[in-house]
Amino acid sequence: MGDAHLAPPQKKARELKARLVFVDESGFSLIPTLAKTWARRGETPVLRHRMNWPKISAISAVTHNPHVYSRVMRGTVRSEQAAQFDRHLLRCLPGRVWVCWDGLGAHWSRATRNALAPYAHRLRLVRLPAYAPELNPDEWVWAHLKAHELRGLCPDNGAELMAAVRRGFRRIRGRPRLIRSFFHASGLSF
Repeated sequence: MGDAHLAPPQKKARELKARLVFVDESGFSLIPTLAKTWARRGETPVLRHRMNWPKISAISAVTHNPHVYSRVMRGTVRSEQAAQFDRHLLRCLPGRVWVCWDGLGAHWSRATRNALAPYAHRLRLVRLPAYAPELNPDEWVWAHLKAHELRGLCPDNGAELMAAVRRGFRRIRGRPRLIRSFFHASGLSF
């Protein structure tokens, strides 16, 4: 594989022997994700849910080696959670780490940058282009999780939803070829 197909940050990370990590976050609610399904003719499947909307968020990272890291939490991802997750990645990954993420305010806030400043010798933050989520392999993690792992799920409460999201991540982690396909779908090859 030649470097001709790699973008400048990927080339530089390779030269420095840094690990590229793609990060993103997503939200969940108790409203089920609808999907096509099979049923006998005349027996339309019915999903019953509580019409409740507690906010569950998750932040995840995907690496090409292949691995998926994740954290599930109540509420929304703010600067503090973004910085905590990056510190978690630094504990899990040896050497230099380049975190590629979108322009969400929590990623680039002064609080996040200040919290991560002590790790500047190992951590570099790279902003992905605006309006191009398909370039982030982690977006494909979310798409798979919601369309396949959580399809038709009707949890009764936030705890059940959080447990289901964690189970979905565990199933994805157990499928390295699937994780590699997220990079391929993003046009990235390693």
